[in-house]
Amino acid sequence: MMNRRTFLCGLTLGTLAAPPAGEAQQPAKTFRIAVLLPGRPADTASLITVFRQDLRDLGYVEGQNILLELRYAETPDALGDTAIELTRLNMDVIVAPTTTAAVALKRATRTIPIVVVVVGDPVQSGLVESLARPGGNLTGNAVLYPELTVKQLELLKETSSRLSRVLVLGNWSNPSTPPIWDSLQSASPGLNVRLDSVDVRAPEDFGTALEAAMRQRPDGVLALTDPFILFRAARLAEFALMNKLPSISFFREFALAGGLMSYGPNLVDLARRATWYVDKILKGAKPADLPVQQPTKFDLVINLKTAKALGLTIPQSILLRADQVIE
Repeated sequence: MMNRRTFLCGLTLGTLAAPPAGEAQQPAKTFRIAVLLPGRPADTASLITVFRQDLRDLGYVEGQNILLELRYAETPDALGDTAIELTRLNMDVIVAPTTTAAVALKRATRTIPIVVVVVGDPVQSGLVESLARPGGNLTGNAVLYPELTVKQLELLKETSSRLSRVLVLGNWSNPSTPPIWDSLQSASPGLNVRLDSVDVRAPEDFGTALEAAMRQRPDGVLALTDPFILFRAARLAEFALMNKLPSISFFREFALAGGLMSYGPNLVDLARRATWYVDKILKGAKPADLPVQQPTKFDLVINLKTAKALGLTIPQSILLRADQVIE
């Protein structure tokens, strides 16, 4: 028979060997993260690379504690159906890189947390109640594009003083576009510039739209923020150079592709900020309580090689402000 001393000794050893209560045999939670991406896989490969690296830096490893679902919509019309598909997959958080993706997801779900990499005015588009307190299931980064685009027009005019007619290329189904256009129209008389708009809503419209626009004989191009335009940066830059048109757009990728200038927020930095919010939400934070962030730094990138091909001399005042000069 086991005496009292033997029993107590065994109990003590067993207690020391056993893991703490609530910790035994508890598998680590695997979080499900989705990304709704406009365009094709090749269009957003660099963005996804940054996102994956940032997740690893925060301790998330695919196949171990996260599952990453990527969904692509090659046209704006496909975003809605793809958003609905994602909301049926029981995701913990969904990332929307753009305004159009954010709008599609917000229509599809009011409960799954949504983090936006970059969106236009989210209050004006009804995505959040306010920047300080979003109040719903969406948060992330916002860029007030109208003011930024007017600055782009000013830079284009300062670079080419003879500029008098600018072709504004945009996607008018993007909710960010109409307020940008209104701001540009208000600013253009003071710059003595006339604006012509071109609506591009699908990849197959791109070439036809640009050819038709040239009949208006523009002497400059301003490409508005839209994923389906950004993904064709190289084609747009080639078009502008071939027709001897100074050009400007938002992200440095445009200038790197051969456009004359870019002025706007850093896309990699915005993606990193969005990843931090994904981390906070997975750790229990609510999107309603996470303020929508705005970038504080905007990069001016100038392609001197393109300027030379256009026969332009970039003013020293602009060169001194540039964050990057491509030679």
